[in-house]
Amino acid sequence: MCVNPIWISFIVIFLFFPVTFSEDEVVKRALVRFMDKLAPGNSQRHAKYWGWNLASDPCSDNWHGVSCIRGKVNTIFLDDSSLNGTLDTSSLCMAKSLQSLSLKRNKLHGLIPEDLGACKSLTQLYLSDNSFSGDLPNSLEELGNLKRLHVARNNFSGELSNVIHLSGLISFLAEKNKFTGEIPDFNFSKLLEFNVSNNNLEGSIPDVRGEFYAESFSGNPNLCGTPLPKACSPTPPPHSEKETESFIDKLGAYSGYLVLGLIVLFSLGCILATKFKTKEEALIVEKKMRRENSIETKSGTETRSKSSMSSLENGMNMSSSSSSSSTLVVFSRPELKRLQLEDLLRAPAELIGRGRHGSLFKVMLDNGVLLAVKRINDWGISKQDFERRMNKIGQVKHPYVVPLVAYYCSPQEKLLVYEYMENGSLFQMLLGSPSGQSFEWGSRLKIASKIAEALAHIHEELHGSGIAHGNLKSSNILFGKNMDPCISEYGLMVVEDQAQSEISHRRRFKNKNLATSHAYRTFKVDTYAYGVILLQLLTGKIVQNNGLNLAEWVSSVIREEWTAEVFDKSLISQGASEERMVNLLHVALQCVNSSPNDRPSMSDVAAMTIALKEEEERSTIFNS
Repeated sequence: MCVNPIWISFIVIFLFFPVTFSEDEVVKRALVRFMDKLAPGNSQRHAKYWGWNLASDPCSDNWHGVSCIRGKVNTIFLDDSSLNGTLDTSSLCMAKSLQSLSLKRNKLHGLIPEDLGACKSLTQLYLSDNSFSGDLPNSLEELGNLKRLHVARNNFSGELSNVIHLSGLISFLAEKNKFTGEIPDFNFSKLLEFNVSNNNLEGSIPDVRGEFYAESFSGNPNLCGTPLPKACSPTPPPHSEKETESFIDKLGAYSGYLVLGLIVLFSLGCILATKFKTKEEALIVEKKMRRENSIETKSGTETRSKSSMSSLENGMNMSSSSSSSSTLVVFSRPELKRLQLEDLLRAPAELIGRGRHGSLFKVMLDNGVLLAVKRINDWGISKQDFERRMNKIGQVKHPYVVPLVAYYCSPQEKLLVYEYMENGSLFQMLLGSPSGQSFEWGSRLKIASKIAEALAHIHEELHGSGIAHGNLKSSNILFGKNMDPCISEYGLMVVEDQAQSEISHRRRFKNKNLATSHAYRTFKVDTYAYGVILLQLLTGKIVQNNGLNLAEWVSSVIREEWTAEVFDKSLISQGASEERMVNLLHVALQCVNSSPNDRPSMSDVAAMTIALKEEEERSTIFNS
């Protein structure tokens, strides 16, 4: 195979030798000032241990929490860093290439300065879980590239009118603050995430076009309108005394016609009610016949693969006592609020898979809604722990996570109900589409960034509960009707199971750098699994039960052969960006680091992959 020698050299230099790019001296001084304000009194410690000093470079010397692209600071992620100062945006915005800033879960306070508007390249701003106060700066509207603004759980106040001018915004989380006034008319059809719950907002909720549910607005006593259960009081138009008298006079004159009209309407109502009742009875009989036909047994393979959920019901330990003490817990989805366990058990279903923890069924309800129902078995977890776990998972929402619609739990049986994803999995896509269409680079990069974004979000939401995915793999990345990738089966395997699998892999390959079991009981197991998914996207190889350790194979190719054979040949033939492929490979190798403590958080990973995706999009627009 002929390989471009320049490309080979670039890979070797990028992955194994110090980068020669360096940030501007003015920017370095500004960033050191920025850190001094974030952590007053600790500048010496951060200069020594974090590398934030004038004698080093943020890019080539790897300042703590800093990531660069082509020698320019691109992301700053300092989550959970015990920072207790203020935000110096005048210094921060000297880094003109900065796209992502994350300072979540610190003790920062004070106002957000107006000169934040100078950070023109900023696309992601994460300030949640601090003690910031005051209004959001008016200069926000100058950030034309800002897509994600997270300011939840602070002490912000004032109105949200300036946020509406962010035309590119796709994620706005501002719950648990002190915001006041009415909710502006956001472009809700464009937003992927939105939450303003538990503030002091008032008035009528704008038309959210069915995109968001009550939990995005709850906790605001003076808010009303859909999707909240509290309806807004109509305001009747004012009438003058003369108009009122005129109306009474007319009412007396036409009272005879009104009485006659009411009699006619009553007669028509009786006739229609009789016909409707007859039609309804016919429909009930017809539905009953269809249901009886759906549970008739069939012979051969079709009987084994397609069955009614009633056959599952017969195999379940559904005693009357357990059924009466356990009910189906349904999370918010308007069309399924009245879903009952019997609706699932009696609906036509198709067995579509068996896994470690149970069987998966495709179920169609009477109203035509398709659901995926997973029957859990052999999972060593108590009923109380299961319910606690599912309630926490069910409350976490993200457009790229398959929603948990409902669950059922009794001492004998456990069922999980999800939205049905109709377009297969990433595993199947990597195997090759039936139509023979190639899986092009842009699509792979979008999948990588969306999955990283979703995993980072759900890690943050479940951080306190310690619930990781535990079994992230390409077959658990499903595609919905718009071909958006969604993470499925979150939290159905305890982290220790996956950690043991990872440890056994390392022992088999004689890797002496084994981490302790305590270090594996973290979300870093998911980071490793995500890194493997990145390697699959880059190499085109799939992970099966054939002994292939993809991370080991990639490392050995890079270490020993110094070739570009690690990348999928179809990507090379498509002319995919060599630089961005190598950048994504670098992210993947950080994720599969043998030491869990040295793996980046998913927030960091999401920032890096999203930045690469946005760079790819800008390049595509420029070259088109």
